[in-house]
Amino acid sequence: MISVLNIIEDTMVDGPGFRTSIYCAGCPNHCWGCHNPQSWDIKKGHMMSTEEIMEIIEADSYANVTFSGGDPMFQAAGFTELAQAIRERTEKDIWCFTGYLYENLLKNPAQRKLLELIDVLVDGPYIQALRNEDLLFRGSSNQRLIDVQASLQAGKVMLVDEEGVKLRV
Repeated sequence: MISVLNIIEDTMVDGPGFRTSIYCAGCPNHCWGCHNPQSWDIKKGHMMSTEEIMEIIEADSYANVTFSGGDPMFQAAGFTELAQAIRERTEKDIWCFTGYLYENLLKNPAQRKLLELIDVLVDGPYIQALRNEDLLFRGSSNQRLIDVQASLQAGKVMLVDEEGVKLRV
């Protein structure tokens, strides 16, 4: 189960191409200037099962998937179950936005398990002083677009070129 604020279909702001974005509730980071502060309280969402979310994801054969929030890493077990279902039942790529740093996520077994199922991670807290509206898919210049699978294989952070973002489909 995941505490979900909203699911937006066919959005183009949370990664390349059309995406189904799952906005979860719950975020301990409380970044000043956050564009979604209503997502901080996990109780503001409504509980949805993996199967309920998968019905929405599978209904759009063209859209890839984005986990956002709130912070999906705050509900790592639920999002891991969802990511496993996406991997087993579709060819969709998975992007995930988090206020945590990739290096710290690797140290937490539950969060690492979720990382292992993600294609691109946008990591780092939003920092108002580093806001840059020219960046693709990020709000502040400290946030990175990380190719998670390449990073896990290389044992170091491998960034994705904004212009050359690869898709699984």
